[in-house]
Amino acid sequence: MKLFFSSNGLKSLSNSTFSRIGGVLFYSKKTKTPKPIRVKKESVYSRISLISDLNVSVVPILLQWIQEGNDIKKEDLNSVVKQLKVSKRFKHALEISEWMCNQRQFVLSPSDIAVQLNLISRIHGVEQAEKYFHNIPKQYQVFPVYLSLLNCYAHEISIEKAEALMNEMRELRFAKTSLCYNVMLNLYSSAGQYEKLDTLKEEMEEKGIPLNQHTYSILLSAYASISNMNEMEKILEKMEVDPEVHMDWNNYAMAANGYIKAGLITKALGMLKKTEELITERTSKSAYDLLLKLYADTGKKDELYRVWDQYKLSEKVSNATYQCMIGSLLKLDDITGSEKILKEWESGYSSYDFRLPNLLIDAYCKKGLLEKAEMLVNKAIEKGKKPFANTWEILATGYLKDNQIPKAVEALKSAYLARWPGWKPHRDTLSACLLYLKQQDDAEKTEEFVRLLGAPGHMSIDDCERLLDYIYMYNRQEESGVMNEVASDSMAFDDEQEDKIAKEAN
Repeated sequence: MKLFFSSNGLKSLSNSTFSRIGGVLFYSKKTKTPKPIRVKKESVYSRISLISDLNVSVVPILLQWIQEGNDIKKEDLNSVVKQLKVSKRFKHALEISEWMCNQRQFVLSPSDIAVQLNLISRIHGVEQAEKYFHNIPKQYQVFPVYLSLLNCYAHEISIEKAEALMNEMRELRFAKTSLCYNVMLNLYSSAGQYEKLDTLKEEMEEKGIPLNQHTYSILLSAYASISNMNEMEKILEKMEVDPEVHMDWNNYAMAANGYIKAGLITKALGMLKKTEELITERTSKSAYDLLLKLYADTGKKDELYRVWDQYKLSEKVSNATYQCMIGSLLKLDDITGSEKILKEWESGYSSYDFRLPNLLIDAYCKKGLLEKAEMLVNKAIEKGKKPFANTWEILATGYLKDNQIPKAVEALKSAYLARWPGWKPHRDTLSACLLYLKQQDDAEKTEEFVRLLGAPGHMSIDDCERLLDYIYMYNRQEESGVMNEVASDSMAFDDEQEDKIAKEAN
């Protein structure tokens, strides 16, 4: 049976499709991974990229492209699928994958089936991916497809299913490269089951499966996160002598973070020096940002300023960079230094970002320096800048802490007037303001405030509080679900693995 997944569910496909797969089940060394096509003005991808609504099918664009007499190659389609995945447009990527698998002129490979299986899991869930997998004839259930299903389980943090599939891969002798072990190591690390890392690493060593750069990075990060300095140092030493491993700034930054958590500041500084040595002009600005944060964590203010001076010379300094530096100085309780950096930013940047002054406003409020916080907000308003909703909320929280409740209510009103979709204040801040209004028994002010909340003006404060209890409980549940999704996203089946499985399939 030929298998693909459509919006209507699983469909059976003729055996001819999988007979077409058979011709390319085994890769030779000459097989080349398709290279991403350059996006041209009249490319297939340029047309598809214009469709932002995921509910609109992109298949008609492919059909129109062909009707216009344009040639369309399988490697082009694979490249478009990859680019759509990078853009998180998994539904459109699945549509193209399905369409490609239905075209008899394309000879399919196990990697094509593996990619489609992964997309099915993302769009329709892992159970539908399992159905797809189990309907593939046994002779076509090869390593790339197994690895894709393993990634699906890892994406869902389904440890028992992943372990069962890994055991099956061992029996089939598919578990003989680092790829599947890396998936399991990453899964255990993400799930906090660090005790299983050593066992899996020892198994790799016993079987002669080399630890590659990705394996080392997973282990290094895991041991650093739990302050297992002994194992972290062993991994670091192996990486430094392994000719197949390219040490980069991030490896040493991870080790530095581990030492900082363990309170070993001298060793952390040594790692940070090595991090600096590997940062080049072509390194992303995230390297400098992380370096600033880590130096702040060491408590070494002079080193922080030294790196900041170097950073400014790199011409990579942005609003986010200044935000990072201000935050780092505030971590060291250096209000004066933070004020100087903010003034430097204000004098050199036309694009005003309230997230930067928000850092100082928050610091002022926490220290009871409300006049300075007010001055900073008013100064920006005088220049025509509009504070964010959370700017006003920070002030409201500061007023509450200083027992200036009327001002807190007015600040929270301003927050609601400046709010953006999805924004809501902290529950405690809102509750304190509602309680104050209830005690004042001022019907006019109460109605005005209630309307800002989006509730009917006649609703009582008590009814508002009950409604808010429900809303905040619902939001907490939603946020929990979002966090689980974020955690599972870190286990995604990435393009780098897709490229590797084609070379390592047996």
